[in-house]
Amino acid sequence: MAAPMLRCARAGRCWSLGSSPRLTRALFAESLSGRVRRQSSAAAQEPRPGAHEWAAVVGLEIHAQISSNSKLFSGSQVTFLAPPNSLVSFFDASLPGTLPVLNKRCVEAAVMTGLALNCTVNKKSLFDRKHYFYADLPAGYQITQQRLPIAVNGSLTYSLGGGARWSPSATKTVRIKQIQLEQDSGKSLHDDTRSQTLIDLNRAGVGLMEVVMEPDMSCGDEAATAVRELQLILRTLGTSQANMAEGQLRVDANISVHHPGEPFGVRTEVKNLNSIRFLAKAIDYEIQRQIEELQNGGKILNETRAFDEKLGCTVSMRDKEGKQDYRFMPEPNLPPLILYDAESLPAAADPQQVVNIDWIRERLPELPSVTRQRLVEQYGILPEHSFALLNEDGLLEFFQNVVKETRTEPKKVIGWILTTFQGYLKQQNLAVSESPISPSLLAELLNLLDCKAISVPAAQQVFEELWHNRGKTPGQIVREKKLELLQNQEELEEICQAVLDKHPQEVTAVKKGNQKVVNKLIGLVRRATQGRADPARIKQILEKQLQ
Repeated sequence: MAAPMLRCARAGRCWSLGSSPRLTRALFAESLSGRVRRQSSAAAQEPRPGAHEWAAVVGLEIHAQISSNSKLFSGSQVTFLAPPNSLVSFFDASLPGTLPVLNKRCVEAAVMTGLALNCTVNKKSLFDRKHYFYADLPAGYQITQQRLPIAVNGSLTYSLGGGARWSPSATKTVRIKQIQLEQDSGKSLHDDTRSQTLIDLNRAGVGLMEVVMEPDMSCGDEAATAVRELQLILRTLGTSQANMAEGQLRVDANISVHHPGEPFGVRTEVKNLNSIRFLAKAIDYEIQRQIEELQNGGKILNETRAFDEKLGCTVSMRDKEGKQDYRFMPEPNLPPLILYDAESLPAAADPQQVVNIDWIRERLPELPSVTRQRLVEQYGILPEHSFALLNEDGLLEFFQNVVKETRTEPKKVIGWILTTFQGYLKQQNLAVSESPISPSLLAELLNLLDCKAISVPAAQQVFEELWHNRGKTPGQIVREKKLELLQNQEELEEICQAVLDKHPQEVTAVKKGNQKVVNKLIGLVRRATQGRADPARIKQILEKQLQ
């Protein structure tokens, strides 16, 4: 039987079936390796009505590295790509007698994130030890917040199809169960050549916020969009750079399938997804794999899996049937974390030693959802364009700077930025900050176009010249290449008449009522003027001469 290729029908959260030969091969290979257990005679039972329909359930655990100069419980610096083991304090290495000292910046970042995600911030939260043994966890335990986290019961609203497929009805909300502070582990570097593993503790003790999302999503697209929205919020707040390529945002996905109306199925966890694109692919593949397994009478194991980016499939890592005992216990070296608001703040309290929830709330920046709505209202652009501006780092600021310096209406500016400007960026894999064209140069070019000094094709030619040859202005390029529009009415009329005289058949066709031929004549005139004539003016003159 071919494996099901699934398409998410979001309204009912059901999946329809097609076929995927690659999935069939992957599942067959996995079954041969003994990773999948088969049920016996139950597979021969007749399917009940509606049994071909499946509902998927997806929940996420997201670890965001807090933007802080030092680690959560030590003064060690936090720097990406520092030499191995160069940023390790005695506490990070778990030397006897060392004690944790809580980083106030990390607490404030967690509070700000909780407020932005509509959470209830607990005025009292607790730290716990979570015991497990990895080579890159020198203490043998992680300090986290299992019993009473810093923030609970929030929500995140996101819009599916933020591009051309955007529609108001595609807005969804996922519940946030909790946000907890915890320390990161070190990093194991596997040297296959020498058959050894090296340990780098630079990352050990770095502050993390774990954002736990309830299983309110049903496919990879929803999960990816929710994570992208969270990423934008964290960057807007400045609480995390959330750069997935640098490991600053890592996602674990919990996935299960069931028939609509029945209890949730056994879930699997896909660990350490570090790309939004791979997150969507891993979730959709895992949903397909589970449905295929159940359709064939198999059983889903409660296990941890990894996503193989090259093969495009998930692979088993370890079995979770025997639940691991983390032996949670209160952290004896840290007292309860007490936060205050304006009412409960002691009169004699030192502002440097306390965290005031209301003080942080007052300083929350404009969130992405509010920014998008403001852009639509302020500039009259389409909602999908507001999504595009925010999804690219630096693009919104670029757009606003161009609008400030040009007379061109924002709707036309957004067209140039999202098509021409972004197209060039993607061709050369450049960030907005690396663009050879500044907002001032693009604004000057659009001003020339707005006052009809040049045509649209000429403007495209000037843009290309600006991109490849720095140091010139649009005005200089227009003069050097003689791209100005013909302003002399008599000269343009003479050129139009000459074109009509050379093409009598087209003239006859137009006079017989074939207006489509006018476009051909306009093209001939533009060719004769080397693109320096305004098509609207050409058409006006031709219509007058053809009467």
